[in-house]
Amino acid sequence: MRANFIFSEVWIGLRRNLTMTIAVIVTVAVGMALLGIGLMINSQVSSLTTFWTDKVELSVFLCKKDDVFPACKNKPPLNADQKAQLKQTIQVMPQVERVDYEDQAQAYKNFQAQQSNNVLLSVIQPDDLPESFRVKLRNPDNADALADQLTGRAGISRIVNQRKLLESYFGFLPKLRNMALGVAILMVFAATLLIGNTVRLSAYNRRRETGIMRLVGASNIYIQLPFVMEGVIAGLIGGVFAAVLLIVTKILLFEGIQSYMAVPLGWNTVAGVITFTMAVGVVICVLASFITLRRYLRV
Repeated sequence: MRANFIFSEVWIGLRRNLTMTIAVIVTVAVGMALLGIGLMINSQVSSLTTFWTDKVELSVFLCKKDDVFPACKNKPPLNADQKAQLKQTIQVMPQVERVDYEDQAQAYKNFQAQQSNNVLLSVIQPDDLPESFRVKLRNPDNADALADQLTGRAGISRIVNQRKLLESYFGFLPKLRNMALGVAILMVFAATLLIGNTVRLSAYNRRRETGIMRLVGASNIYIQLPFVMEGVIAGLIGGVFAAVLLIVTKILLFEGIQSYMAVPLGWNTVAGVITFTMAVGVVICVLASFITLRRYLRV
């Protein structure tokens, strides 16, 4: 009997405040969707950072014949013994994990694999590319310090820190993530206010019924429960719509750019984000309803 009464009160509240309920659902859906997108971007950025940080290398290019770089001007290339000695010197440095030698033939193969410009491919020959040492670091943060130690050594034309190239390439992603999370927080705040106003209006419309319930000895929790459940229902429906938006975003956006990303965003991550955002939406609705009732419902 009590359960039937509570559910009837919930239905009455939703029907009386249909417009406000729809507004709550839409706000929760948009807010949770933006929060979820921000979390998905955050996960993608973290995965890419971990993936590429593990592969960061220091490229130590060697002088070649008629090299145009100032460090090699009027200097002959290193012979085999000098290359081996330089490799050993780099290998024993404490910051270094591994040193791989790349000759001109291998450099040309890598260039062909990375380059799609046929005109450039027809012009560049293996002799045009320098030999190099690919230095894998124990800690990528030590790349600059190691580069400073190697700069100026005989036979080295230039040193390229790949981490700086990656930072310039992925630098916009954290900004995009922060922007998405910032907008999501604003939408969550707006949803909280809107839910509170909806509950407040519903409580005012039913002030006589709640007054009578109070007179006959009903507890505060029993009186407040229908209002809280209205918020929960609105939060759940909004969470479902947010889940649909997140799935569409995964298919249209993240899968559309995954060919440019070394680490694609997995469906397990999306499922986790959907679960989290739905829980957040429901919790916000419950808290907003409960706090608003404690303040405005005079029973």
